[in-house]
Amino acid sequence: MEFHEAANFLFDLRRFALRPGTDATRSLLGHLDDPHESLDCVQIAGSNGKGSTARMVERTLREAGLDVGLYTSPHLDDVRERIRVNGRKITESSVVEFVEAVEPYVTDRAADGTSPTLFETLTALAYWEFERQSVDVAVIEVGIGGKLDATSVVDPVASAVTTVTLEHTGILGDTIEEIARDKAHVAPADRPIVTGATGGALDAVRDVAGEVVTVGGADDDAGNDCDVTVGYHGRDGLEGSVSVEGGDWTVETKLPLLGAHQAQNAGIAAALCRQVADVDAATIARGLRNAHWPGRFEIMGESPLVVLDGAHNPGGVARVTETLDEFDYDDLHVVAGAMVDKDLRAVAAELDAADHVVACQPDRDRAEDEQVVATAFEDETDAAVETRSDVAGAFDLALEAADDGDCVLVTGSLYAVAEARQRWIRPTIPKRVDSVEAARETIEATHVTDAGAWRMRGKAVHRLLKTRVQPRQAQYLKEELLSVGGECAISGLNNQDEEMLDVLLMGTMAQFKRLTDKLQGQPYGLASLADELRAALDIQQTAPDRTHPWTDGTAVMGILNITPDSFHDGGEYNAVEDAVARAEEMVENGVDIVDVGGESTRPGADVIPAEEEIDRVVPVIERLADLDAAVAVDTRKAPVARAALDAGADILNDVSGLEDPEMRLVAADYDVPVVVMHSIETPVDPDTDIDYDDVVEDCIDQLTERVLLAEKAGLDRDQIIVDPGLGFGKSAAESFELLGRIEELRSLGCPILVGHSHKSMFELVGGDAGDCLDATVAGTTLAAERGADIVRVHDVPEAVHAVNVVEAADDPEAFRDEN
Repeated sequence: MEFHEAANFLFDLRRFALRPGTDATRSLLGHLDDPHESLDCVQIAGSNGKGSTARMVERTLREAGLDVGLYTSPHLDDVRERIRVNGRKITESSVVEFVEAVEPYVTDRAADGTSPTLFETLTALAYWEFERQSVDVAVIEVGIGGKLDATSVVDPVASAVTTVTLEHTGILGDTIEEIARDKAHVAPADRPIVTGATGGALDAVRDVAGEVVTVGGADDDAGNDCDVTVGYHGRDGLEGSVSVEGGDWTVETKLPLLGAHQAQNAGIAAALCRQVADVDAATIARGLRNAHWPGRFEIMGESPLVVLDGAHNPGGVARVTETLDEFDYDDLHVVAGAMVDKDLRAVAAELDAADHVVACQPDRDRAEDEQVVATAFEDETDAAVETRSDVAGAFDLALEAADDGDCVLVTGSLYAVAEARQRWIRPTIPKRVDSVEAARETIEATHVTDAGAWRMRGKAVHRLLKTRVQPRQAQYLKEELLSVGGECAISGLNNQDEEMLDVLLMGTMAQFKRLTDKLQGQPYGLASLADELRAALDIQQTAPDRTHPWTDGTAVMGILNITPDSFHDGGEYNAVEDAVARAEEMVENGVDIVDVGGESTRPGADVIPAEEEIDRVVPVIERLADLDAAVAVDTRKAPVARAALDAGADILNDVSGLEDPEMRLVAADYDVPVVVMHSIETPVDPDTDIDYDDVVEDCIDQLTERVLLAEKAGLDRDQIIVDPGLGFGKSAAESFELLGRIEELRSLGCPILVGHSHKSMFELVGGDAGDCLDATVAGTTLAAERGADIVRVHDVPEAVHAVNVVEAADDPEAFRDEN
């Protein structure tokens, strides 16, 4: 079974209507030998905030060293987002294995009308995967209510009800109290339930759950009696400053999720984490600060202010408007798209300050018509209201109408937010295809049917781009690309209103140029997609304003380890004079960047305090500041980075991929380039075994959000250098796969660094880890030839020669003129 067949099977289950109760889920899990019974689960219910709270709990428990599963809904882009282990989406191969295991059972139940629904089946998939991965804790976001939700087949070790508002009254009850009672049934057997509910809702929770831990603010009557007190101290840049106090413990931190309501979610998350694990204040603070949650008051730009928030009910939208009050802006432009079961007039009434509204319809079967959305805003606001059938086009209209001092808000549904967010995260991955067989394999990897791959394989030996688009965009692209002589392979997923689709665009450069010209001015966001395609293929692009060592070709970064325990040269350059002499030698040999590191990241290396690392690197960097080469500091600690930049460093090299939440802000404050590496953990545990469906595309997928974090901090993409992290959580074969397909990382729109020097990956070809000069030089040559902007090496003279050979082969006349 292929992934598209497995996904289609799951999405076909949407034909079975949602229903309250756990019987179907229990029966399906029984067929799978009850994997849920061995799990320690944290269950989070509520009307608003449960997804954000679940993410905060998951990230904090991971900071505490636990392996954590996370199950949330809905998804923004890919159904696999709903099920994560240690932050990584479930693999396609796992989805296939699960569907193969349950298909006979589900088909049998469907014959008598008792098939599990899509949500019930995905819930079973989550518990099945978490048990297989032996997670320490599974964090579960409840779907609807609590008592009769599919997730409630477990007996949680901790649980929460975040807030309670009127919702799903046909299922949960007609009053706040009835709804609260239903949600409170997630209460654990031997611990108090944690809640932010107040008034009658709190009383109802107490009636059902008994012992309760209440969370609220200290500045109102209800909050004065809370067990956990939270304070929201306003916005600090793009983060919110919060405090959480629980009697004998206090946490002060910043949140990437803005708003007073997120402070309350943080308090609930902190209380839950303390029930589950031995977490101290520092761990909670770091976990909360790293709890990024796409589409929840996510700021994508500042001139104009661009905010994405998937609030879909009046209470959620009210919190969005409260948070917007923390910003100074002139006019408010709202892009609004919603589902058919929402109270649109009440939602519009919460946005009565809007000056301009573009009503639109997300590309989903259940999406409300844009005219209906427009009517609600015309009735409830004084805004100028217009309509656009598609979200991307509506977003374009709002951006065109907004001045730099205005605000553009996309809201009403996570589906609307997901479509708008594609502007920043859509992958456009160039593929190297030099044979018919390679073409067939590349087409099949786009989840195209076997027949389609066979038919189109001969047309794919051109320029290829793999990307993800909305279903209607896919059809437009295919028609337009065929019209100019190209070809477009579309994923075989047939439940097209639920999922973004993979497409593989195939054509010559001339055909792609004609395609992008034809897409300009088309509806459904195709004009914006045309700009992305031009950037991916370097069509009609202007050069960046800045110049860097890698602007005109592959730069050589020389490694200078001031450490006693690095795998290749540990202890050789500990003395300042020795380190400076080594740097000067590298400059004489043509190095472009000297990378100074004071802490080893080899497998099993010890972590050292920031103060010790600063003492190692700063004296050396101060001496290197006047060299004819850029100076980078190899660190994953923001205090070390700041000290190094003050001492004269030019570049930050973070092998943890911005795990320290301050690192991106330090880079932005100093306006310097930062290397963001794909790393499962640092230092790497040699026993770490990671499953990838496609190691290259999985790395691109995971780096996308890391790059976006740096961009939102204020860096341009030409300053954000991506490193695939060869050897970091990858096997030797996977590291070679990355090296061979390094140009595909160009889809991120960032410079690419390859760090391969003397790594154990070369044992695959007969080299010795730590002592494989010949293999390293060969790797340097391949990396430069495949488009790496920076190669990070120990052996500078050999690397410089290898890069020169590649550049001379590409353009011998230009190389001769330069030298």
